[in-house]
Amino acid sequence: MIMRMGAENMSRGIIGMIGSHHSHHANLDMARPTIIDLAKAAGVSTATVDRVLNGRSNVREETVRRVHEAAETIGYHGANVIRYRLLADNPEFRLGLVLQKPRHAFYQDVLRIFEAQARGCMLRRVQIVARFAETARPEELAEILLSFKGRVDAVAATGLDHHLVTQAVQTLRGNGMPVYALLSDFAQGVRESYFGTNNLKVGRIAGWFISKLARRPGKVGLFVGGPRFHGHELRETGFRSFFRDAAPDFQLLDTQINLETRQLTYEATSDLLARHPDLVGLYVAGGGMEGAIQAVREARSDLSVAPQVVLIVNELTPESQSGLQDQTVSVVLGTPIRQLAADLIGQMIATSEKGMAEMPGQRFFPSEVWTPESEFMR
Repeated sequence: MIMRMGAENMSRGIIGMIGSHHSHHANLDMARPTIIDLAKAAGVSTATVDRVLNGRSNVREETVRRVHEAAETIGYHGANVIRYRLLADNPEFRLGLVLQKPRHAFYQDVLRIFEAQARGCMLRRVQIVARFAETARPEELAEILLSFKGRVDAVAATGLDHHLVTQAVQTLRGNGMPVYALLSDFAQGVRESYFGTNNLKVGRIAGWFISKLARRPGKVGLFVGGPRFHGHELRETGFRSFFRDAAPDFQLLDTQINLETRQLTYEATSDLLARHPDLVGLYVAGGGMEGAIQAVREARSDLSVAPQVVLIVNELTPESQSGLQDQTVSVVLGTPIRQLAADLIGQMIATSEKGMAEMPGQRFFPSEVWTPESEFMR
């Protein structure tokens, strides 16, 4: 578990750096690193740097890489030119990316981060081919997966676990195309690998926070998106096992399915608060957290109710950050998407060169933890 007390918002950090570079462009012209500075940083002659910048063929690849790394380190303005020269002879790698909820801030951030990591990849030229699933129907996800056949080198997807999805993954694998599960696992035994947090552990972390932050033992609510979200099921299992093992004084209410929708979560949360005045904790294990945040915020503004509910949600978005800042939300558990994207792109390229694994694997990333005391960059 990583405590991100001074962390930046992932995608906005990338955008902010780019924006900062352009906004200060005029001021930096006088102090921009020169070819002499680059040669010194790379430990080569200015003549060698000149050959690298002009794409001359009589320069070893190792030297070009060293010059590029030095250019990135000192902020030399021609770093991208060197990168393109370095990758010019390498075949392009096309990565299919399937995400949910095209209008949701979190998935928009995921796409931006994957695109940024693709642009910065030093192994191959990488093109992201993205598609969003409009619904949570397994038929749609299976159709989208199969649409990538012959169009990309590998596919990474977020989605639910269903036999139709597994069949689509099996078809792609039979055609030599590896499929990776993102954030929530599916098609185990068929997909190439899972990349995301250890969702069983995420659920236990959520339970731990509620047990420590609640003012007293009491009732605890839990929302999951639906029975086909494998990651949600694991979070629920971890959440319940924590209270059973370490905090038996708390009473867990029946798990509620919110279909990852804001309105349904809002109505169900409002109902929970009205029916259970001794509710002390609530964990939204999947989507729809915006509705829970709204309901808890409204209840707190009503002095006749004034519940002291510890609300735990997943992933940092404008809504969850706002909830932290006014302390409607106690903790946000996040996924280190930038690290995940970089590692996944590297793994996909390696798989395309070496072949698919005989035994499907998984790659767990430690959870980020955001609290009302965290620093946020916009």
